[in-house]
Amino acid sequence: MTVLRSKIDTSSEEFSANVEAMNAKLAELDLEFRKVLDGGGEKYVQRHRDRGKLTARERIELLIDEDSPFLELCPLAAYGSQFTVGASVVVGIGVVEGTECLIVANDPTVKGGTSNPWTLRKTLRTNDIARQNRLPVISLVESGGADLPTQKEVFVPGGRMFRDLTQLSAEGIPTVALVFGNSTAGGAYIPGMSDHVVMISDRSKVFLGGPPLVKMATGEESDDEELGGAAMHARISGLGDYLAADEQDAVRIGRRIVARLNWRKQGPGPVAESVEPRYSPDELLGIVPPDLKVPFDPREVIARVVDDSDFDEFKPEYGASLCTGWARIHGYPVGILANAQGVLFSQEAQKATQFIQLANRSDTPLIFLHNTTGYMVGKEYEQGGIIKHGSMMINAVSNSTVPHISILMGASYGAGHYGMCGRAYDPRFLFAWPSAKSAVMGAQQLAGVISIVSRAATEARGGTVDEEADAGMRAMIEAQIEAESVPMFLSGMLYDDGVIDPRDTRTVLGQALSAIASAPVEGTANFGVFRM
Repeated sequence: MTVLRSKIDTSSEEFSANVEAMNAKLAELDLEFRKVLDGGGEKYVQRHRDRGKLTARERIELLIDEDSPFLELCPLAAYGSQFTVGASVVVGIGVVEGTECLIVANDPTVKGGTSNPWTLRKTLRTNDIARQNRLPVISLVESGGADLPTQKEVFVPGGRMFRDLTQLSAEGIPTVALVFGNSTAGGAYIPGMSDHVVMISDRSKVFLGGPPLVKMATGEESDDEELGGAAMHARISGLGDYLAADEQDAVRIGRRIVARLNWRKQGPGPVAESVEPRYSPDELLGIVPPDLKVPFDPREVIARVVDDSDFDEFKPEYGASLCTGWARIHGYPVGILANAQGVLFSQEAQKATQFIQLANRSDTPLIFLHNTTGYMVGKEYEQGGIIKHGSMMINAVSNSTVPHISILMGASYGAGHYGMCGRAYDPRFLFAWPSAKSAVMGAQQLAGVISIVSRAATEARGGTVDEEADAGMRAMIEAQIEAESVPMFLSGMLYDDGVIDPRDTRTVLGQALSAIASAPVEGTANFGVFRM
């Protein structure tokens, strides 16, 4: 039998303690999500409603198919910065008229929906997802353009946003703009470069320069409507393809546009019926210990995520610190690489390399479940070739062309983060659990390394180490690295696509796999030179 058998005692004190710790992290996360949902705050949301307008999230809810899920991406962008959490834009994947689309909605309650540096980074990440996965893009536009005080960080790289839209169009990936209000300056190019444009009568205003700027630049007197109103663009300039009566009508037209796209997925669909795992997803809360130095068996996670808890393990007796094998999630075939004991040795690296090659031969997407402290160090392991074997694994990950999805469950440190397909290796999607941590190494180890180097430098100069100062420095560095390693900070930096509740892992993976199947799924036999 290939059905995984759980060995967890859900009635044990250890399991209960793990659940309690995870729930505490989820509660902390929930506070931040509430800030995101509040947008610009009660005052500005009410002002927006008083103008008879829907919020960005209400527009999305109206746009997507009834009772269908919306996979929000990068909701914590800008966390820890001077900007509002969420970066004044809501993005995600939703189903419109049966077609999975990438939806981008400006939040006009946050500084008029203007784009700050984090808005730009989030939008560019969104465009990457649309392009890699061949997803039609629907822009719900209401933006005052760039947040002018931050223009030095927005203007130059911001041009890529418009380049992306035209390249999506050139690749045959549809782009649709529904303009709900102002779309000024650079924002005017969103409808200008979209395939389909819907404007709302007496609401949409699209111009490169508003009346005050035109007056200053040319001396010409004009009002909003004749300069960039919806009726003018529908009847005179031709920028507007459809003239909607109100917001609901604009959404209706947008849905009809998608219905007429004749859009077809080019990737493989599920190969079997979706079968629920044999264990409750609620139990995922109790698997990861709060102390990430304590190992846990990733098979317990796999058993609660894959169809029927059915998993064919590959090389189970070899390189036991990395669990590899084949399964299905919502009927989609996947290969899974999951860290079992944290450290990656030469055997694990070689096993992973072979497994990745096999997945590419069979055009099978790969899922990486992270809990690694990195590749093993030490004289014995260096002499045994850990560098060349780790490089083989990273080579395989770098050149693999089947889609990759990464989930950070626990630790994701050092080059192990790279070998397990971290952000720099372009996984199609990367999500983190609230329990995850990622850095060049653990906080204690990093502080200890800096202390050793500092001591050696002091002694080389003939000085005496101040133990109290050294202890203070270590504590300060540990606190800094600890703060910079947690999921909310990393998510704010856009190093993942969202922090998810462990119980939602199977659902999120299913949505991601379905989105991935919009594009062809093809492996490769073309890898770099493997140093044997």
